[in-house]
Amino acid sequence: MQRLSTATTPASALQHHRSLGAPGIVHLGLGNFHRAHQAVHTARALAHTDGPWSILGVANSSAAVAEAMREQDMRYGVVQISPDETRVEVPAVHSDVLVAKQQPDAVADALAAAQTRIVTLTITEKGYTYSPRRAGLDLDDPAVQADLRGGAPSTAVGRLARALQRRAATHAAPISILSCDNLMANGDLTAGLVREFAEQLPSSESAELLAYLDAQVSFPNSMVDRIVPATTDAYRQAVAQQLGLRDEAPVPAEPFSMWVMEDRFAAGRPAWEHGGATFTTDVAPYELMKLRLLNGTHSLLAYLGALSGCDLIAESTGTPNIGEAARRVIFDDYLPTFSLPADIDAEEFTAQLFTRWANHALGHRTRQVGSDGSAKLAQRVPEPALHHLRAGRMPHHLALTVAAYLCCMAPPEGFDAGPHAAAMADPARERLQAAAGAGGTTEFVARALRDGLLGEELAEHDEFQRRVAEFVDLIATRGPAAATAEAQQAA
Repeated sequence: MQRLSTATTPASALQHHRSLGAPGIVHLGLGNFHRAHQAVHTARALAHTDGPWSILGVANSSAAVAEAMREQDMRYGVVQISPDETRVEVPAVHSDVLVAKQQPDAVADALAAAQTRIVTLTITEKGYTYSPRRAGLDLDDPAVQADLRGGAPSTAVGRLARALQRRAATHAAPISILSCDNLMANGDLTAGLVREFAEQLPSSESAELLAYLDAQVSFPNSMVDRIVPATTDAYRQAVAQQLGLRDEAPVPAEPFSMWVMEDRFAAGRPAWEHGGATFTTDVAPYELMKLRLLNGTHSLLAYLGALSGCDLIAESTGTPNIGEAARRVIFDDYLPTFSLPADIDAEEFTAQLFTRWANHALGHRTRQVGSDGSAKLAQRVPEPALHHLRAGRMPHHLALTVAAYLCCMAPPEGFDAGPHAAAMADPARERLQAAAGAGGTTEFVARALRDGLLGEELAEHDEFQRRVAEFVDLIATRGPAAATAEAQQAA
């Protein structure tokens, strides 16, 4: 079977038919989400309006996707999957790909190039080297310290700051840095981290970079939303069946896709509004809607599902007690903590979420959604939990979310969390397991919360700690179904 390439791609599968010039966008994080989200929206924009908006994609350390894309002339298929149909489209918007670990100088040159007008990022929450304890850049991280000393930077913030330093020194054109990760006020956060990095440099370097940041760099806030599972052979087979071609780098995705941004771009942008994006002066309500209703509830579905033996999010959603817990965390714990955007109806949006989660054809796994919970929950749980606690209410289903996470990461003695929980990757797992073995459940939960898991303020709420500990004990002794029943009865 022929390989997908420029010569073999069927015209009917291409999302646009324009020639790509020099890259105007450099993207950090060449994972599935970027290739099924920003790349697709950019391809749709180019189908409407021409421009210098090809993308140079940068993988951090893994070369597998980059090598496959090089062998396929930067082509890959986006396999859009629903219970009703499977459709394959080829975005064809990448002009080149690099691997930062192997090609640090080339990455630095691309970020500093005058032709680069936008840098986009999908590096996950943990990629920002953010310290909740400091509410800023993690200056205790050895990689951050190494980047500050000089040499080829290894952190995303270090790469951005050093590239902007070069641009400042050469009086390069303005540029926009666009975070597309699940972080509240992600543009403001990224700006703050880069500025903090700059402030740690020697004064002669710091002043020039800070002046350039003030005058020439914008950091728009954004919200992104599309469920994008991991690639498996099933999706390679889908491309082969649909296009009659071999694709070693396909990306599966649900039909739904949403992108909301502030229109604050220092050097222009693609016509993303014609590619399905929404521009607004206030991204915050959309961010909160995504982070809490979708992401926060997704975490609950992943942890309770894994503990109940569910491999897929769709299985978890279809398990009655877990599905009801998901609905209760939305309506009881999350929705009262913020105002929805004016164009969103709560019942309609929730129904849409459950339809998306129930998409069995997508194969979204609990272990994928549940990984890196130590970074994710810090963005999703503390503020809504504190909203209720300050008002004298216990957010039972948020406490259940934290308890289920802790049971997945550090199962109590004698409790088998199951293979799906064991397969979740999390940098805090060893630390949590060590804490779990040093005392009773209440002491374990207190240590976990006070160790920076959910921020300092929530860690001081003894009542919340006790409720989480009660749910941990319930899960361990009577199972997750008993814990969900208790949460629903108490709420």
